[in-house]
Amino acid sequence: MRIDLHTHSSVSDGTETPGELVASAAAAGLDVVALTDHDTTAGWGEASDAARRLGVALVPGTEVSALSRGVSVHLLSYLQDPADPALAGVLAQTRDARLHRGRAIVERLSEDLPITWDDVLAQQAPGTVVGRPHIADALVALGIVPDRTAAFDDLLSARGRYYVPYYAPEAVEAVEAVLASGGVPVFAHPGADGRGRVVPDSDVEELAEAGLAGLEVHHRDHTPEQRARLTALADRLGLLVTGSSDYHGTGKENLLGENTTAPEVLAEIERRGRTAVVRG
Repeated sequence: MRIDLHTHSSVSDGTETPGELVASAAAAGLDVVALTDHDTTAGWGEASDAARRLGVALVPGTEVSALSRGVSVHLLSYLQDPADPALAGVLAQTRDARLHRGRAIVERLSEDLPITWDDVLAQQAPGTVVGRPHIADALVALGIVPDRTAAFDDLLSARGRYYVPYYAPEAVEAVEAVLASGGVPVFAHPGADGRGRVVPDSDVEELAEAGLAGLEVHHRDHTPEQRARLTALADRLGLLVTGSSDYHGTGKENLLGENTTAPEVLAEIERRGRTAVVRG
């Protein structure tokens, strides 16, 4: 069984609609795929319909933005109740912060470059959570950069002059909100130091005490040495180990199913989650 527990659709920063993403998962030979758009559950309905139609099992989820002592943490929440206010309120606040931050970044860029907020909105699908990827797509469309990667390496870099921070809940608070909503929290790509600073093991221990369920160990941003270290950390803390693609369609090079999760791990996530995996 091939299980990929981390993908994004055009509802956040992917390039395929939720239905198209599920179709791509079927074409890639996946048996199970999780839809984990950033800070939203808006794609669940369309993805669920496609999963039933195409015979691919869907794990509804969300990638929750958080911070641990100022360091970015991406927390995958699986099978939560999307109507539960514990997490829904946190996600709504984060989406609003993303919108204001996006406007602030474009204002800074526009001082030096020919870009407007309308250029960014032109890259946004209806209902999309606006973020830096949409600004990157606008920069590409305007011919300022060749692709998203170039935009993030330079103009949209967290180390660059145009960067603007934004609100996100503390990681422990996010774990607690996921649990309160019936979700299963897994730390996404915790060793991806190419994206910036990563949290120390002591912070992971703190999250485990708060109820963190697992670590996404098998991810393209982790070296073999990091995977070995994170596997040992998960074993020591009694955490699940997952593997995923972090697929974004044509927005990134990641391929569906390039890393996968063991069936027994998915079974444990199902046992703990409040909502059900969608099966045809």
